[in-house]
Amino acid sequence: MNKLAIRLLTLAMLSLTLAAAPIVTVVYAAPDNDPPPPDKGKKKKSSEARPGIEQTAFADGYRAAYATIYDRHDYAAAIPQLKALGRDDSAAVANLIGYSYRKLGDYKVSQIWYERALKADPNHVKTWQYYGLWQVEQGNRDQAQYHLNKIAQLTGTTSEEYRSLAEAMEKPPGTGLVY
Repeated sequence: MNKLAIRLLTLAMLSLTLAAAPIVTVVYAAPDNDPPPPDKGKKKKSSEARPGIEQTAFADGYRAAYATIYDRHDYAAAIPQLKALGRDDSAAVANLIGYSYRKLGDYKVSQIWYERALKADPNHVKTWQYYGLWQVEQGNRDQAQYHLNKIAQLTGTTSEEYRSLAEAMEKPPGTGLVY
């Protein structure tokens, strides 16, 4: 009876592990339309207002900036919105700032923000995608391939981020903005 219990427990644990695996993949491949989690590394002053309110305000501001970028395509307005959040050390925020500068054609400043995003989170898939698109637009095919390989390593070759960058790399050089 004891061996049966151990086998059942082992089977149950294996089943849970297999069931949870697709969830992890989806998290890495998800777009940045949801705000990043609260910054747990910063110390809060005891006199600060309730953290839930602060996080809600941040989430609302992030979603507003996201809509400014993707719904209204007003990249110039999105940059101060994102910077006003006070979390431009977050990969998701820095990536969207970089994306906005790229869409405005300011490639030097865009590059700074993409690198800042990857410094904050070296596994931020959306930044690897957008920075890879930046590389394609600059004619840096070898660097774009490096970014594509990094995305494949993080999410596989079926993710939206991988497909988008791979498709951009198939276009002939000099086709302008790709995404």
